Amino acid sequence: MSDVTFSSHAPGYWPAEAMDHWHDARWQLRNRVNSLADLEARLDLTDIERAGVLLAGHKLAMSITPHFFNLIDRDDPDCPIRRQVIPRIEEGWNAPEELSDPCGEDSHMPVPGLVHRYPDRVLFLVTDRCASYCRYCTRSRVVSGVGEQHLETQWEAAFKYLERTPQVRDVLLSGGDPLIFSDERLDRILTRLRAIPHIEFLRIGTRIPIFMPQRITPELCAMLKKHHPLFMSIHSNHPRELTSEVRDALGRLADVGIPLGNQSVLLRGVNDSVEVQQELVHKLLMCRVRPYYLYQCDLINGSSHLRTPVADGIAIIDGLRGHTTGYAIPQFVVDGPGGGGKIPLNPQYIIDSTPGKLTMRNYDGAVFDYPDPSPMPPAVLERLHQQSLQPQTL
Repeated sequence: MSDVTFSSHAPGYWPAEAMDHWHDARWQLRNRVNSLADLEARLDLTDIERAGVLLAGHKLAMSITPHFFNLIDRDDPDCPIRRQVIPRIEEGWNAPEELSDPCGEDSHMPVPGLVHRYPDRVLFLVTDRCASYCRYCTRSRVVSGVGEQHLETQWEAAFKYLERTPQVRDVLLSGGDPLIFSDERLDRILTRLRAIPHIEFLRIGTRIPIFMPQRITPELCAMLKKHHPLFMSIHSNHPRELTSEVRDALGRLADVGIPLGNQSVLLRGVNDSVEVQQELVHKLLMCRVRPYYLYQCDLINGSSHLRTPVADGIAIIDGLRGHTTGYAIPQFVVDGPGGGGKIPLNPQYIIDSTPGKLTMRNYDGAVFDYPDPSPMPPAVLERLHQQSLQPQTL
């Protein structure tokens, strides 16, 4: 995998003296691009983008770390990095099928901030802030502080619910982004969860290793190591995001034994081709990250310009299977609108099914018959049983 440095794509976005502070996560947060003036000082915006930025203050805030901003191609208004983080006026139109809460999380909250949809696991929304804001965010209603709702996590009530609900064995910390917290605060949350005997493992969902790899310090990794088994799901959508800095940050997490998986969202004009997806999953494996899910973009308000047909996702999986290692192939899923949970979708490999036989195709279209096993007839079972009772001689 070739190294990609922050200066490779967009030199000149920041003055040379910024290099003195570039590797400081706090500097990255303080210097995020979060206003129209910031953007126009660095990019020539299209009319569609300028109108979208003006809208953003009323829907989902705009905020882009310098690290991620420097991956934008300033000469390409359709740059796949740009489309993910710079608002567009299309966000102001809600398609009839779109929803404020497309995954039905609010209706599955026994306690504010805690989503319990699946029997043995919960989603713990610990913050409404991120390092940068994705324009297709599933939780745009509560994330960034300018949406129609405010996240009101009731910490003690959530911990007490978990303590009295023994079927919960898996807790996913999300938000917002849990790694926006200090090491000390995150440690306190994980320690409290680890004190609950029936909680077997913890997960963190984060995009900070992509948006701000400077946050992944040796100190953070040493703290996380105390709380094993601990898993982490990162979020990368395009191979350009996997810079050498990101690769090294992910390596630090892997080195302390944290299994890493990637969750991508299928986005129009960003990663909706087999070629881009194949490059992405190959680079992920080189970063020691297992491609985990490829999500159909949720039916979030104002996201139709980024959403692809479901058939495109199925075709991408079909185009990957057999042409790369199975470790590189994510599961394509759709979240059932209103709270149905993740529904896996796959290409159709079974052509026909008759008693005792399946007709199937492989990845390149060759057709095979497979003798589908049927139960052993009772008469055969009885005969074998009788044989087993006979004296055996050598």
